[in-house]
Amino acid sequence: MYDIIIIGAGVIGALIGREASKYELNILMLEKDNDVGNGTSAANSAIVHSGYDPKPGTLKAKFNVASVPLYKDLCSDLDVEFKRIGSLVVAQGEEELPRLDELKARAELNGVEVKMLNKAEVHALEPNLHDHIVGGLFAPTAGIVNPFELTAHAIENAIENGMTLKLNEEVVAIKKLEDGFKVTTKNGDYFSKVVINAAGVFADDIINMVSKADFEITARKGSYFVLDKLTVPLVNTVLFPLPNIHSKGILVVPTTAGNTLIGPTSEQIMSKVDVGTDYASLEFIRKNANRLLKDIPFHKTIRTFSGLRATPSTGDFIIEHDKYVKGLINVAGIESPGLASAPAISLYVVNELVKDLLPLKVKANFNPRVRPLIRLQRLSTKEIQAKVKENKDFATLVCNCEKVTKAEIIDVLSRALPVNSVKAMKKRLRTGFGLCQ
Repeated sequence: MYDIIIIGAGVIGALIGREASKYELNILMLEKDNDVGNGTSAANSAIVHSGYDPKPGTLKAKFNVASVPLYKDLCSDLDVEFKRIGSLVVAQGEEELPRLDELKARAELNGVEVKMLNKAEVHALEPNLHDHIVGGLFAPTAGIVNPFELTAHAIENAIENGMTLKLNEEVVAIKKLEDGFKVTTKNGDYFSKVVINAAGVFADDIINMVSKADFEITARKGSYFVLDKLTVPLVNTVLFPLPNIHSKGILVVPTTAGNTLIGPTSEQIMSKVDVGTDYASLEFIRKNANRLLKDIPFHKTIRTFSGLRATPSTGDFIIEHDKYVKGLINVAGIESPGLASAPAISLYVVNELVKDLLPLKVKANFNPRVRPLIRLQRLSTKEIQAKVKENKDFATLVCNCEKVTKAEIIDVLSRALPVNSVKAMKKRLRTGFGLCQ
């Protein structure tokens, strides 16, 4: 019998698994897909929000603000690209300035550093803004992160510290036993003392297999444009319009790899699997983004995509012991700012909720770091020549756009986290992430 079964290998499950692997616990992670991080964690804005936007006193505010200072060391340990570039929410006309004041007041209540900028200051920071932009609220602690790496490297680190991962294991039933749980997948039965439900848009379905969900999770679809790498960056910060009740609006954000994301829409849908894009949604993005910036090079689009947000009927994260079944921990409704909040959520789930149920004994040999990836495109010519002398596979280019070599692919295939598809390799090394897509 396992001590813990974690259902779901997105970024939330990944960081919970890594945190739990610090202790003398027998942990199993079950993922329904053939790779980790295939859901919301693979299709989002990749932003570490500063925390000014969530309503004060909510779990969203608590965990977002607590996570921001954790990101630098976490990403260093896990060899994840992270850049603290700041965010800027702008006023499109004098009539919107009072709403910036409201956001500033909310930021102060949440303990988030922000600065109000006048028209000259916002245009100096973002030269491509339209002239009707009259001011902005700058949050210097916001950043961008590679969510593919964060999820995969956290799970790789957890596996190296003793966690077991099983892919292609869709959970179909859960039964409460006297001493724990029987978790049934399409492939078999697994037993554990504790179950942590981190199943994203399916979290309420998981609860209803063994308990009763007092809330509903619905999917909210967001579509995006991905622009090719530009000679001159379109934006220098994470650029937002003023938020509305459903979303933070159509944003423009640089990625850690040098591309530009524009989106997302916010469409409530009935399906929990529909990630298709459509003309109307993409035109909505174009129209709204063009209100912020001059001459957006949409002709440089190399891909459009959609992702699903797990939107809870409660309006806030649900991170708690199940109300009816002891031993079931629910981590549900983790929509935006979920990625930004993930580090602090994982600490709370393990060190507070799991601690209520199981003894936590720290492993003497826990290793917090993963073996760094070899990324040839970041090396100097001299360093590349040295690598080629060391291993001729560094001279064999497999992906021209992203400059990925045979040696790098072999390195990834040798790691604890399996790579079972072309898509999985794409998420690990960006093979096929350029113009060819």
